Amino acid sequence: MRSITQSPNQSHAVFNVPVAVTVTLTHNCRRRAAPRHHRDWLGFLLKHISNQDLDYANFLAVMRLSPALRIGALIATICLCVQGQNPQTPPAKDAQVEAKGMPPRATPADYQSHTQAGTLTIAAEFAGHSVPSPQGPLSTEDYVSVEIGLFGAPDAKIKISTDDFTLRINGKKAPLSSQPYGMVIGNVKDPEWEPPEKVEAKSKTSLGTGGGGQGEKPEPGALPPVVHIPIEVQRAMALRVRKAALPEGDRALPVAGLVFFQYRGKVQGIHSMDLIYAGPAGKATLALQP
Repeated sequence: MRSITQSPNQSHAVFNVPVAVTVTLTHNCRRRAAPRHHRDWLGFLLKHISNQDLDYANFLAVMRLSPALRIGALIATICLCVQGQNPQTPPAKDAQVEAKGMPPRATPADYQSHTQAGTLTIAAEFAGHSVPSPQGPLSTEDYVSVEIGLFGAPDAKIKISTDDFTLRINGKKAPLSSQPYGMVIGNVKDPEWEPPEKVEAKSKTSLGTGGGGQGEKPEPGALPPVVHIPIEVQRAMALRVRKAALPEGDRALPVAGLVFFQYRGKVQGIHSMDLIYAGPAGKATLALQP
């Protein structure tokens, strides 16, 4: 039991809680507006009780307090009781999703290229400005992706990091570093999705023509219309990217997924390409086909 006393002729306020913690508090009962030491007392009360693991709080008042302090203490006890009875809301489902990767292909030979790095077999295939997924490919203008499969002995494990991979394009001295899939999410598009206003605009244009069968021409210098992608579509695309990305950390083999590199050029302009691995298994270089 913890108690705070000031003098014998002061009144007492007792708070009993089910974990056998009794807090006895005293205060000056002179009639006046709630002074600062009352506010300090209430802060101490909240801090002391909130440190206990309470499912509920029983409030027994045996006190003659100023109205402001009595109401404040009552509100504090009710709030703690409600907090103890209502567990925290679990995080949203999307927040729990991590990179799961893609299903590995049957053998390393099913990829465009494969090589050895110690006991690890690395297989890879260039996907260009595309993000393959089971629901269909997405497109990105600022990034290219490489589908990577890692194979090893049965029950083998390895620590994976996308930082272990770099991509050299057209023999440039400095290879491209891999980028987190989170950077790619804001740059992807679904080729199969079309904005509804585009269809409406076509129908209105057709009605507005004078029988010539041609729509109205846009004004010279007019900016293209702004396309607003619904939030549901954006979340669905982000989820597809996250699930397709190569998982990181200690993983059982085989495992596969996408690694992304920032490259805004056209794929047609790529003449040579090497995927470079430097990780726990050793070092290796794979020649890829654009």
